[in-house]
Amino acid sequence: MKKEIIGISICMLFLMGCISEGNKTQTLSLAGSTTVEPIATRAAEVYMEKHPDIKVTIQGGGSGTGIKMVGEGTADIGNASRDIKPEEKDRYPDLVGTVIAYDGIAIVVHPSNSVENLTKQQLQEIYAGKIRNWKELGGEDMEIVVITRAEGSGTRDTFIELVMNKGKVEETSSVLQKPSNGAVKATVAGNENAIGYIGLGYIDSSVKAIKIDGVTPSSATVKGGTYPISRSLYMYTKGSPSGLAKGFIDFILSSEGQDIVEEIGFIRID
Repeated sequence: MKKEIIGISICMLFLMGCISEGNKTQTLSLAGSTTVEPIATRAAEVYMEKHPDIKVTIQGGGSGTGIKMVGEGTADIGNASRDIKPEEKDRYPDLVGTVIAYDGIAIVVHPSNSVENLTKQQLQEIYAGKIRNWKELGGEDMEIVVITRAEGSGTRDTFIELVMNKGKVEETSSVLQKPSNGAVKATVAGNENAIGYIGLGYIDSSVKAIKIDGVTPSSATVKGGTYPISRSLYMYTKGSPSGLAKGFIDFILSSEGQDIVEEIGFIRID
């Protein structure tokens, strides 16, 4: 009788172990662009509700970090707000980028600033250090406080390419570098003289988005191609998306996922 009980107990323990192993949580890791991060975070919340056996972890760090981490195998998906650079492609030749949304880069000032419009040329001259006072642009007699993003930011790279024509942002102590869209927005919101640039999805009442060449940054103007500072947002994987990464990216590309893109303030691709 004792032998039968022991045998039954062993079988039960074995079955419990199998069930536990079968229900083991799988982890999907994402890293990179702080522009893509809000989309990824909200999508992950919904996705994990649908798939309780999958845990999605997300960290920022900028587009360069995301591409580096997925290239080196320390993340499953690298979020990026720009296309992969040639040198990155040489280093990680098997990376594949999937466009998951579109975005405009909004130029923002403090809500009290009277300037409503800048030409792209004026914007370039502000960031090159050639225009230093708001009165040169029809505003108050105030020195312009220039806010830019730190190295490694996809938003910075896109800004330099589209606004600076691949030229340099003035690198002086008066130009403040910030690590994220949120940090740029908070700095501009707290300084009446400041100007900065952020992803379209970060605009709220704490800052004022100004027109560029007479065009307001919006989903309609970005999708219609009239707003001059816009880009695609990517999720990079090693090779074509597969496994957990494919499941998550497919969800973001679905109608429900694109609803999330739009809800967060970015532009859907479907």
